[in-house]
Amino acid sequence: MQQQSILLVDGMALLFRGFFATSYRGNFMRNENGVPTNGIYQFLRYLLDAVDKFQPTHVVCCWDMGSKTFRTTMYEDYKGNRSAPPKELVPQFDLAKEVVDAFEMPNVGLDNFEADDCIGTLAKQYSNEHQVLILTGDQDILQLVEPGISVAIMRKGQGNYEVFTEENFYEKKGLYPKQIIDLKGLMGDTSDNYPGVKGIGEKTALKLLQEHETIDGLLENVDQLPKGVQSKIKANLDMLHLSRKLAEIRCDVPITVNLEQATWTYNREKVSQKFADLQINNLTKVLS
Repeated sequence: MQQQSILLVDGMALLFRGFFATSYRGNFMRNENGVPTNGIYQFLRYLLDAVDKFQPTHVVCCWDMGSKTFRTTMYEDYKGNRSAPPKELVPQFDLAKEVVDAFEMPNVGLDNFEADDCIGTLAKQYSNEHQVLILTGDQDILQLVEPGISVAIMRKGQGNYEVFTEENFYEKKGLYPKQIIDLKGLMGDTSDNYPGVKGIGEKTALKLLQEHETIDGLLENVDQLPKGVQSKIKANLDMLHLSRKLAEIRCDVPITVNLEQATWTYNREKVSQKFADLQINNLTKVLS
């Protein structure tokens, strides 16, 4: 089988990023029905730029399917600090999926799981025989980097990516990809609203993992740690274990996508018609 290059897109990350990048001036680009389209417009610019830059043979787009997942069952306050999405963004969720459909690109999402879990599952399935690149703005996904799986983190401005591969990862982060889970277990994650070990920040967590490799290694040697760190860990053991579970991306979600369905090829007329419906016609010129 010929090796393919597969782009897995974090649809939520691109849409949110696109919305906030364009809405801060109050420019929501409404169509004739008054429906805002600014998030979709920018989502597409990001997507088409990445396809142009990385030249994948196949593209799949993954989505969150609501705020309740197995993680909120484990920890009620998970992502509990996030306010509801702006009312101008809400109608754009479904419209973005319609646009993805117009490109005949699979939309993937599963109740009770996050987009990250779908991405992790598909990345593992495909990377046995193909090269996978994940496009996101979310650092959590870095834990998936391994032979066959790279991550392109979107940086400020369009067309700026930092690509993490198995070869350059340690040099960039001072840790190995799997240690990202334990790093989050120790320091928590303010954007996902779980605390890790109170009082341990990124610097200390990084140092502890460089010395002890894993949380398990750390706990085996807990009595040799500085007294302050020791007492913080002992006082927050339950939350340490819970935070590590919350941080880990599931790679066993019951989904599959036949690669044939994800081939990057589309009917220009069909896509142009969708752009016309949404009144974002000036994007037609970037279609190949």
